This record gives sequence, C-alpha cells and structure tokens, in this order.
Amino acid sequence: MTTLLALAFLAVGITTIVALSKTLNGQIDKQLTAAAIRAPKGYDNHKPKPADTATTAAKGCSAESEQDSWVLGQSIGTLNARLCGSQVVSASVLSEQGQTSPDLTDAYANLLSVPVDGKAHTIELCDQGAYRVVAKQMDDGAILVTGLPMEETQETVLLLTAVVAGATLLVLGSVAYGGTVIVRRALRPLSRVAATATRVSQVRLDRGEVELPQRVDEQDTDPRTEVGQVGAALNRMLDHVGEALEARHASETQVRQFVADASHELRTPLASIRGYAELSRRHDLPEDVAYLLGRMESEAQRMSGLVEDLLLLARLDAGRPLEYQPVDLTALVVDTVSDAHAAGPRHEWRLDVPEEPVVVTGDRARLHQVVANLLANARTHTPEGTVVTVAVSPSGEQAELSVTDAGPGIPPELVPHIFERFARGDGSRSRTAGSTGLGLAIVQAVVAAHRGSVAVSSEPGRTTFTVRLPLAE
Repeated sequence: MTTLLALAFLAVGITTIVALSKTLNGQIDKQLTAAAIRAPKGYDNHKPKPADTATTAAKGCSAESEQDSWVLGQSIGTLNARLCGSQVVSASVLSEQGQTSPDLTDAYANLLSVPVDGKAHTIELCDQGAYRVVAKQMDDGAILVTGLPMEETQETVLLLTAVVAGATLLVLGSVAYGGTVIVRRALRPLSRVAATATRVSQVRLDRGEVELPQRVDEQDTDPRTEVGQVGAALNRMLDHVGEALEARHASETQVRQFVADASHELRTPLASIRGYAELSRRHDLPEDVAYLLGRMESEAQRMSGLVEDLLLLARLDAGRPLEYQPVDLTALVVDTVSDAHAAGPRHEWRLDVPEEPVVVTGDRARLHQVVANLLANARTHTPEGTVVTVAVSPSGEQAELSVTDAGPGIPPELVPHIFERFARGDGSRSRTAGSTGLGLAIVQAVVAAHRGSVAVSSEPGRTTFTVRLPLAE
C-alpha cells in the first residue's frame, strides 16, 4: 500500500511540477515578447541625424553598437545583444543601477547559436544562469537578441519540488507506520487462527487414536468479520475431522481385534490338523493317500505361518510394547545370514560388517525377524546363483543395515506399494517358493516400532533395502 501511495504521489507531483513549469514558462514568453517589441523601438527613437546618414550606410550595422536606448521600459535582468554577421557587437544585462556590461564573452557562442525565427529559446548565459531569449532581424541587417532570466521560475519550480518531496516523504512515513499498526492489530486474530492451524498440522493423523483439542477461541469466530468467518469455518472443519478420525479409529480397532481374535482362534485347529496329518502318515497308507496327507500338512503349516504373521501385525498395530534391550546387530546379522545360507544354498551370500559391534536397543526376536524376512524376500524373488550382500555400518547416531541383491529388480509400479500388506510382485521376479505378501509389511511395522525407517531402491541388476535404527546410548 505504501508503494502504491508513493506511485500516486509521484504521479501527482510530476504532473503539478510540469504544469507549473509550463505556466511559468508561458508567462516568461509573454513578457519576453513584450520586451522584444520595446527594444527596437528604443533604437528607432534614437536614430542618427540625417547628416550622418552617409556615414551610417558606410559603416553598416556596426554603427549603432553604442546605442543603449533599449533600456526604456525594460525590467531588471533583461538581456540585450546586438549581432552583426558572426560577431557580437554588444551584449549587456540591465541591473538596478542601470545598464551594466558584465563580461559575457563566454556566452557569445550561445548568443550566436540562437535561431532567428522570432520564437523563444533557452540558453545558458555564463554566471547569469538560464535565460529565455528571442532573436529578431532588424531593418539595418543586425540581429537583436532579447532575453529574460529564468532564475525566479527555476527557484519556484525547485521550491515546489522540495515541498512536494518533503510532504510525500512525511505522509508516506506516517501512512507506513500508521498502516502497519492498524493492519497488524486488525490481523492479530488471523495470526491466532494460523497458530491454531499450525498446531493441528503437527498432530499425527495417520494412525492410532487421535484427539484434536485445539480450537479457535470464541473471540476470533465473530461472523461479522472475515477473520471471524475463517475461524468459525476452521472450528467446524476440525469438528468434522475429529469425528471422522474417531470413526476411523473405532473401525480400525474392530478390524484389528477381529484379526487378532481370528488368528488366535485359528492357531489351535491348525495345530490339530498338522498333528493329525503327521500322525496319520506314520501308518502304512496307500501312496496317493500319503501324498494327500502330506499336502494337507504342508498347507496347514503355511496357513499357520500366515496366521502368525497376521497376529504379529495386529499386535504391532495395537501398540503392544516390545522388549527393549541392547542388541548386537552385527552378531544378529551373522547368525541370520548363516540360516539363510542353509535355506538357500544355491544363492551366493556375502557379509560386509565392521570389526566393532554395532549395538542398537530393541527386541532381539523382532529384529531377527526383520533381517530374516529381508533375506527371505531376496531368496524368494531372485533366481538361483544371485549374489546377495548384507552390510551393517554405523551412520551418525543410527545403525544402517542394507540387503542388496543382483536380481532382476522390482517393477517400478510396485515400488511405492512394496511395504503394503499382501503386496506381490509379478512374474518378472521369479518365485521358487510361496509368499504371503506380509514379510515386508512386518519389516516396516517392526522397524517403525523401533523408531527407525526402511527404504527401497531398485533397478535391473540391483535392489537394495536399507533399514536405519537408532544406536544404543
């Protein structure tokens, strides 16, 4: 607003100064026209006597160079110059004491450059300053230059410019200060509304039970003002969001409880099925019956694993506390890779661990499951002979665990969903064993419960899963 006001003042000031300058120049031009008319009449009233006519004709226009009758009726500061050809015969300025002859030699070039067209022009007259001059041709061939000073006009314009500039700065300063105070006071409620919105934006809304106690104060919800309307609308929105979050949490709680109860209840019958199948195969049975019982036992075992994974995820979602104790991540990785080598002897397993132990705080069994799931994922989704490298290293205040395989890579469209439950790759990642699609979901849930993070980067020939966990104090 101050900038716009400054532009407005600038436009008004320039317009005023230009208009005044034109008006004053017009007045000077009128006075100059009258002074130019008076000057030749003075010469005409003091022509040489008839007896000197021959002499005058012989001498030409320079014969009247001594005439000073032009001062009759002229104002103080009037310039009179008489030119003959390319020479200045006389040049003087009228002062209060009468005609004076200041040294105008330096101004002769400017006087000779004045066009003889009867129009007013502006020239510099040495120490006398700017002059408004007009040149006229006289009967004897001489050129008479008459001028009036522009000092008063310029002083008036400069004074007006100074006044306008001073008033503009004063008004702009007052408006800037007053406007800042008024606007800040008027927008203070909006700042409080913004602070409430900022506090709400810092609340985790993605999981768990969420409460939104923050609300805009009643003093900032006046419907008669725009800020009050914004505050009231924000409160209504927070109410709706809070109700939606409560409904979502209740629904998620029911689903988690159902999954946990169902998983828990299925564990016993599945164990019974596996036991009866194993017991039945101990008897002499026909080959086809034995095969069918073996398949039943295998599927029951696979379903038991799925139930255990679902039960673990349900417990993690419910926020069940884990056992926190120092865990040597280096030794854990060595043991897990040994198990993976036994489970997948046709893969090439490599270790890259430091000599010093890397210790984190967490649940050893769950962290073992994280590493085992990552290695099982690499073994399941890569062809035989693939090199799988497991590395552990400290990185600042975190421990970094990476599992890198040289397999065909993950399809780009699957990467954003790789940690979702029941996410599966397509045929481009060959599977030699079954997969429930819960392994990586368990990895992310366990790592998140340990206040860590897991990420994946994949391209053909290189896929890397990186887990970061806080180091033990």
